[in-house]
Formats: sequence, structure tokens, C-alpha cells
Amino acid sequence: MIDTQAAVLTAVNEPLELTVIRVDDPEPHEVRVAVTNVGLCHSDLHYMTGTVPTGLPVVVGHEVAGVVEAVGAQVAGLRPGDRVVGALTPSCGLCANCEAGRPTQCRRVEEIRRRPRPAFRTTDGRPIERLGDIGAFSRHVLMRENALVKLPDGVPLHVGCLLACCVVTGVGAVFRGARVRPGGTVAVIGCGGVGSAIIQGARLAGASAIVAIDLDDGRLEAARGYGATHVINGVGGDVVAELHRQLGDGVDYSFEAVGSARTAATAVALLRPTGTACLVGIAPGGTELTLPASDFFFEEKRLIGSYMGSGQARQDILQLARLYQQGRLLLDEMVTRVIPFGEINAGFKAMKSGDVTRIVVDLQS
Repeated sequence: MIDTQAAVLTAVNEPLELTVIRVDDPEPHEVRVAVTNVGLCHSDLHYMTGTVPTGLPVVVGHEVAGVVEAVGAQVAGLRPGDRVVGALTPSCGLCANCEAGRPTQCRRVEEIRRRPRPAFRTTDGRPIERLGDIGAFSRHVLMRENALVKLPDGVPLHVGCLLACCVVTGVGAVFRGARVRPGGTVAVIGCGGVGSAIIQGARLAGASAIVAIDLDDGRLEAARGYGATHVINGVGGDVVAELHRQLGDGVDYSFEAVGSARTAATAVALLRPTGTACLVGIAPGGTELTLPASDFFFEEKRLIGSYMGSGQARQDILQLARLYQQGRLLLDEMVTRVIPFGEINAGFKAMKSGDVTRIVVDLQS
């Protein structure tokens, strides 16, 4: 067991508290990682603001990269010194969903995450929860071997951490979730970190038109750099009418990366008949959708969800890292700035700004 610094959420709607915690030694299939970088994600905010419930105290954070420090007795594929990023959906490999190639829907995920004793504790021995059984806002974390991916040389850790969540989620929603066909037309609602990755995925998939929709002109300008061919600012206007004006018709695929009932309904309305709307943003608990039945019966539209890229996270992260090495996937451009660990609360406040795609925390500074 070691003592380390972590940013702990002790009360909803309160700043994270930088304090010393104790991190357990690795179990046989676990790896202890010295965390270097973590991306700030809106999913963390859901827990920090209480829109998604969690036990307290808790260490949030999940978009993680770092260096292997110690390994459990049965870990075979990683060793100290390896540079790794998280694959946040560990799977058993044996249940019906895993065998069908859908490990993000592993039926035993809670079972395989369960430990005989807490991974994190206060210095006086009280358990501390971990978001997603990770708790990345800690200078050391424990993760299962099959929830880590060795990062290729040439991929810096401060950009590699984005592969753990927003990039695999966004690009995976395009290829694995909606399965965008070359030449298809795409609309993306919400152009933050995940939305920017969806735009890049649509570009890589060969979409003939990519419409970026947001409320901030700064994000829309950045979206053009990621591959958007058209942009729509949704402030005070009819987004559906404007898309029809620009394209002359609805789109084949729409992606919702905000997490609200209103934008989900807009995603369906943007579709042409037989189109597919894919919900990617995490909505607050209790959110319900109300949609016209005629869209699905007469126009044969489809509504699907995509969680963490809907795919094989470890394989996909490695392939995305290679695309970055080839210059085909833009990660450096997505990192708005890197901040020291002590400024993490200010970083979450800055996420509301339109000029932010992703803020990354340097936990070693």
C-alpha cells in the first residue's frame, strides 16, 4: 500500500479536495499505474453536480494515461515502465455479449470489477469510491490488466489519454455504432471533445458532408479543422430548417453528443427517411425521450445508442493510436491546454468556455 495525492469529491457541487489517500497493492490481475495525464470529461461533471448519483467520498476521473509501476502475480502482458492508457470497459470475454463481440455490454462487468478490499482509502482507513472503478484523479490508480492498452512509441501521454474516452467513444460511434457508409451525410450535435472525435470519425469514414452543430462559434470554427464541411450555430434558430437549406435534405446519420432530451429529438428530426440517429452523450438520470412515432413507422428512421464506442476498446485504441502516428487522427489539436494538478477545479470551470475542446491535467506537476 502506498500514500499518494488525489482530488476527492466529498460533497456534490463542491470543489474537489486535494488530499492524501492510500492506494492498495495490486491483486493478481491488477496493475498499479503512476498517472501522468487525465482529460477532463463532462461525464465527471455529472457525478460532481449530482445529475448522476454516486457514493461519497469518491475519486472521479477516467480518461487516463500513465506508466506501469507494479503488476500483480498473474499479469503477463505488461511490466513496470510500460506507457499505458485506460480501456474503460473491462470485460470477462466469456459471457454472451463478449462472445458476440460486444464487450462494452459485458454482463459480468460488475463482478470482474469487484475487489476483496477497497482500492482507495483515507489515511485513517475509511473506503473511498472510484468512478468506474478507476478514480483517475489520483497520482496512482489500480486497474485490471485487460483494462489497459500499451501505448505505441511516439504517442505522447498528454494526448494519448484522450484515446481512453472521448476519442474511442466518438470515432467508435461512427464505425462500430452507426456504421457510417462512405459517401453518407452526417450531422453532429455538440462539438466538445466527443463531438470533435465524431467529426473526425466521419471524415475517416469518407462522409461526403459533415454538419457541425453547436451554440458556440469558437467550437464550430474548430470543427472545420477536424473535418466539418458545414456548420450551424443553434442559438435562436431552426437547426433543422437551416440544415435543409444548406444540404437540401436531411442527413443519413446524426450523432447527439450533448446528453439531453431536446437535442436527442433534434437528432431524429435532422434525419432523412431511413436515416440513423445515434445517441452518444450521457443524459442525466431520469431523462426520458418523447418522439413522433411516425418518424419510425412511415419514414423507417432508426434510433440507437453507443456506449464507449460500441466496440473492442483495446483493439480500437491501438488502431486509433496508429492513425495518430500517421497524421490522420488529430489529437494535439484537441488538447486546448495542459494544466497542473493543483488547478483541476479551475480546469472544470474553464470547460464551459467555447474555446475548449479538451483540458488535460498533468498529475505529476
